[in-house]
Amino acid sequence: MLLLVGLGNPGKKYDGNRHNVGFMVVDELARAGGFPDFREKFSGVYAKGSFAGQDVVVLKPMTYMNVSGDCVQPAAAFHKIAPADVVVVHDELDVPFGDVRVKVGGGHAGHNGLRSLIDRLGTPDFVRVRVGVGRPPPGFRGEVADYVLSDFDAVERATLPDVVKKALDAITRIAKDGAQAAMNATNAKAPARNGPRRT
Repeated sequence: MLLLVGLGNPGKKYDGNRHNVGFMVVDELARAGGFPDFREKFSGVYAKGSFAGQDVVVLKPMTYMNVSGDCVQPAAAFHKIAPADVVVVHDELDVPFGDVRVKVGGGHAGHNGLRSLIDRLGTPDFVRVRVGVGRPPPGFRGEVADYVLSDFDAVERATLPDVVKKALDAITRIAKDGAQAAMNATNAKAPARNGPRRT
């Protein structure tokens, strides 16, 4: 069984935020997979179903991003799901918009949702589906936090369904073939880019 976690913030005002792309992906997976309606538990909402031949619990923490682990750890414990079978979908500044990467383990790179999960799960060794939102463009006024808490722009919204589909394809590979195979297939499609990268 997999625990598929979409990271985001609850409330209508956050729905279109870059920081909420994890919610967008798992919502689409639950819809496409014919999952039952989400139910409240674990300080979040969850649904159980089958996807790509795997039993899957889909979870959206309603705790706000910075304390997502307060929802994920109890859900994982209740369903007896090891961290290696936790798949977290989140926004990633260091991946260009339009790209999706798969990673196992590593640091939080300043992402407070990941920081909370590492704290509460006691390990960084869960699977991450990193959905690129890119860095703030030149001339952006505000902090990085302001950027991720702003909505996708009109151009991005036009291609967002394709990005969500890429993330779903990556999750499908994880479910069918495992994280390593998903990394090989998904990350190989991304063109090499120069410049420093976070780990």
